[in-house]
Amino acid sequence: MKQSFLFTKTRREAPADEQSKNAKLLIRAGYIHKEMAGVYSYLPLGLRVLNNIIEIIRKEMNTIGGEEVLLTTLQDPEIWKKSGRWDDKDIDIWFKTKLKNGGELGLGNTHEEEITALMTEQIASYKDLPQYIYQFQNKFRNESRAKSGIMRTREFIMKDLYSFSADAASHNEFYERASLAYEKIFAQVGIGTKTYRTIASGGSFSKYSHEFQTICETGEDIIYIDDKKRIAVNKEVYDDPEVYATTGIDKKVLRKERAVEVGNIFTLGTRYSDALGLIYKDMEGKNIPVFMGSYGIGPGRIMGTLVEVLSDEKGIVWPEAVAPFKVHLLALAGVDEDIRTYAQKLYEDMIKKGIEVLYDNRDVRAGEKFADSDLLGIPWRVIVGKDTLTSGNIEVVSRADGTTEKKTRAEVLAL
Repeated sequence: MKQSFLFTKTRREAPADEQSKNAKLLIRAGYIHKEMAGVYSYLPLGLRVLNNIIEIIRKEMNTIGGEEVLLTTLQDPEIWKKSGRWDDKDIDIWFKTKLKNGGELGLGNTHEEEITALMTEQIASYKDLPQYIYQFQNKFRNESRAKSGIMRTREFIMKDLYSFSADAASHNEFYERASLAYEKIFAQVGIGTKTYRTIASGGSFSKYSHEFQTICETGEDIIYIDDKKRIAVNKEVYDDPEVYATTGIDKKVLRKERAVEVGNIFTLGTRYSDALGLIYKDMEGKNIPVFMGSYGIGPGRIMGTLVEVLSDEKGIVWPEAVAPFKVHLLALAGVDEDIRTYAQKLYEDMIKKGIEVLYDNRDVRAGEKFADSDLLGIPWRVIVGKDTLTSGNIEVVSRADGTTEKKTRAEVLAL
């Protein structure tokens, strides 16, 4: 892509009504657009990052046996009434709408009910189990506050996977496989060393669940970390003696940190199977409720977290795996047509080599190009200037640590 073709523009100043670092930087860099409080649109660069994160998640979900679907956003109240989660007194974050011919619909805030009802038509026997169904779908939650940029929004994409197992033992085996897949995802997107599997409350589903919490000074949660075991305890269960008795964690060694939740895994048991009649016949012909689990990750929340924890005073710093482009090519041409010609040919050869490159071919000052490059956070900055023509060397700068190297044209094309 040539930068002169981008309809988005960078901003020097952050929006006055934004408090979070991620929203300020992403809006300034032209990755997102704020529609209203808690509602953001993804612009071309932002959508590339979001899709890269989604693809990493998708590959790991497929690896553990997941099958992808796309469920509806509009929700039938009757299904939710069966589980007891339609009334606003029970779920206070509903967005609901009226049909013109009467009656209500909900905009899905999660999809346990819908997927369970769907699977009653697919699962009848023990031979039909296990099943692991997932989707990337828009969720709508009427949050009372939305001050964390794209990390807490009223409309967002969620990867939610639901597991359907014959019993607790087979569920637990998959639960651990899903946990390991999550660890691989967070490592690939660049926050693996900062992210901890965290024991948390299981709510109405089970005694405990597990969150994946990333250390972040602006995070909404407090966690206590056991560095040796690489596990953490959420503040909500910190004073529960059973946590330490069952895990072997020594409460005395825990260190306190602020963190942001980037994923979670729940044991649902038969809560929804019982409510919606999801049963199977075992080998003896006996009716047994299906044992369920749910596993969520917010790609947008990961994107916001990356900006919160990896950015510096100059702007965003994207890990290579999720960056919108691998290389930011800058032509410091001015009125020099030879530099412009050299940069254009290098750009074309990068494309032929399969290098994802954003080419800053704009007729603006070098200082503005450097400032925008820092703000955009693309991993490698390749600079073509007068020295390139005289020495044959090209300056390559790492956005992650600022190191600069002189490389030959062949070396640049091998990035």
